[in-house]
This record gives sequence, structure tokens and C-alpha cells, in this order.
Amino acid sequence: MFPSPISSLRFVSFSSFLFAGLVLVLPADAQVRETVPIGIAIFNMAWAGTVDDFKRHVEVCSAPAVNWCASRAKAVRGPRHLQAEEAGRARQCREATMEAAGGFREMQMIAPCSAYGRRSAKNPPSGNAMVESYNAKLAGLRATVENLIGNEDTKIIAFQEVKSRKVVEQVLGRFAGEFDICVAPHDAFQTVAFAWEKSVSSVAGRCIPNHDLAIAENPGEGVLSHSVRPGLALELMINGEPVIFLNVHLKSGCANLVTGHGFAGRSLTDPDPACEILNRQVPVIEDWVEDVAGRSPRFVLLGDFNRKIDEEEKAGIAATKVRTDGSDPASPNTRDVWGRVKSSYFWQEIADGSPELYQVPLMPTGKGCRGYDGLDHIVVSEPIRQMQRLPLSSRKVPLVKNHRQSIRTSDHCPRVVVLEF
Repeated sequence: MFPSPISSLRFVSFSSFLFAGLVLVLPADAQVRETVPIGIAIFNMAWAGTVDDFKRHVEVCSAPAVNWCASRAKAVRGPRHLQAEEAGRARQCREATMEAAGGFREMQMIAPCSAYGRRSAKNPPSGNAMVESYNAKLAGLRATVENLIGNEDTKIIAFQEVKSRKVVEQVLGRFAGEFDICVAPHDAFQTVAFAWEKSVSSVAGRCIPNHDLAIAENPGEGVLSHSVRPGLALELMINGEPVIFLNVHLKSGCANLVTGHGFAGRSLTDPDPACEILNRQVPVIEDWVEDVAGRSPRFVLLGDFNRKIDEEEKAGIAATKVRTDGSDPASPNTRDVWGRVKSSYFWQEIADGSPELYQVPLMPTGKGCRGYDGLDHIVVSEPIRQMQRLPLSSRKVPLVKNHRQSIRTSDHCPRVVVLEF
């Protein structure tokens, strides 16, 4: 059980005179607690499932009525009738995929037909060839994770875009027996997971899913609405003190604050469907962080934020501009009937000073590590930042891949940091 901060404070107050006496007689080196360096990584593995999961994906997507169609509507510029045509096409594809899968929930547990790259509907590769390509992806994931553990001394990994515990065990490779695993239950293919070296914690790790984060994208659709990913907390006892890790994979499609590289810059109060969904996740994250801070001042928020919070931090947004009504971001957030809040900025809303949060900087990425930039982040509480003897920094580690594989290992590189606890 994690010690209560309140009870600890009472103990210090009651025995302060005794503690003061001890300080006078203890040698200086005995008064400084030794820290323990722990390597931590975040890794979005891009629709990682087992080979059997992939075979089911091929079976459904190659059905004649589906024929590798894309079930999500593409953004279409131009007349409304073109936009309506694209929406109708996506709806027809979704209905065909649902029927081929055997129902809505069954479809949700299968990777979309476009998940591993576009397939030619006229001349798709054979099933055996696709399975071989998927095996190459899994081999790349396994080699990448084994490199993180064996050569980067990583002891805690927060995974995103995984299907199950089984695939996490597979990518841990030869280190699987040395790690504990937990996976957040979810009613769709993608979820989040943790793997941590058993020797890291002096007590058994405790995992608690945050199902509130898995909000329905379109609440009006009822049971047929897709839900975004849940969150997952991992509680460990490291070097005699509790530490909590919060793993997130937030709604995609509203990443940029600043327009660039073909992506429009948007605030979270823009009338964009993706931004509205991410906006609805903001108060859930904020409540979660504040609750965790009340139980353990040492915590780490990490994962795929799908938002360039570093851009938001650099923008220097005034407190009066964070919310559209000008209210203090540290004050209670009011939600409307759909769960939306008046917060235009993610970082300034959650990093309102209560508790204090710090983004771990990312060092320049070298060759061999391409993929999405600015989406994966590591955020630490102020007490953890204060413990570090050296300035905090993180870096990306290249993926292991074969230049001939047609299904890429991932579209994200792992991001690693060493924290002292």
C-alpha cells in the first residue's frame, strides 16, 4: 500500500525535534539518500497484434464486399457533393466490413484495412506473402525492444497501439521472463500496456486502467460509436518510495498548434471533430493527474499525446488566454453536456501549477530514426525533476527494420529517458 502523504506529514511534525537531533550527529553522507537510475521508454508499435490477429485482418479485408476499402472518410476539399460522396463511400465500406467481421464489436477488434499500408484492390499480394511481411514487422519490433532492454538498460516500457498481453510477451523476446506486464482492457484493437523489469519494484506492481479516458467519439451513435483508447496507471515502489506512471494514447488528428508541413494549426476549441474529442479528454487527464499527485508526489505522465505540447509550451500562452472564458486554468473546469471544456490549449491546462509539471526535452534525433515528430512525450512531476543530478533530456532510438519489408516496423521510434529515483 502506498503511504498517505497526510499521515507522513503528521509523523514529521510529531517527531521533528528528534529528527533535528539526528541531523546533528549523522555524518553528512548518511543524510543524502542514494538515487537509483531507471531507464524508461515509450513505444507506439503501430497496430501490433499477433500473427493470428493479422490473419483475421487479411480474411476480413480481402472479402469481396470489402476489397481492402478504407472505412474512414478522407478529408475532401471542394464542393459539398464531393464531401457527401466520400462520406457515403466510407459508410458503405464500414457496413461491408462490419458484415464480414460478424458484427460491430468484432470489427472493432480487427485492425482497419489500411492499418499496414494501402493494398491494391485489383491485385493484392497473396495471403502468405502478407503474413511473411507481418512476421518481418514483429521481428523488427522484437529486435527493437530487445535493444532497448539489452543495450539501453531500459527497465520500464510504456507501449501504445498493442492488441494484447500476448503480443507484448512476444516483442519482449529473450527478456520476457524478466518482466511483468499489464494491459488496459479495451473494446477495440488498440490499447496501452506496460512492461517492467521485476527487480525494479520492491513490491508487486499495481496496474489501474482509466476507462474514463476511453470516451465515445460520436456519443450520438450509441453502442455503434467507436471509443478512443483508455489510460493505464502503473504503481511501483522504487528505492523505497512510491512512483506512479501514467500511460496515455490520446485522440489523433489535432496535433499542431502551429501550421506547418501540410498540417493546419488548431486550438482545442476549434470546431474540428478531432480537436473536439481531444478537448473532451483534457478534463479527464487533468482530474487523473491531480488525483495521482494527491497520492504520490512522484509520478510520470508519458505516451503518445497526439498533440505537440512542446509547441504549446513555447508559445507562452497567457493564463487568461488558456480558456475561452478567461477563467484561471487552475480553477475547476466546467464541462458541457458532451463533456467539452473551454480549454483551448492542452499543456497550459494540465500544467497549471497544481501540480507542477515538467516536459523532458528531446535531444536532436540522428539518422535512422524517422517517424512522427512531436507526438510522444515524457512529463515528470516537479519532485522527480528536483531529484535529478544532471539536466533532464531524452532521445529517440532507431527502429530495427529490414529494407525489404513491405509492412514497416512502426511509424514511431521509441523515446527513452533515464530518471533517478
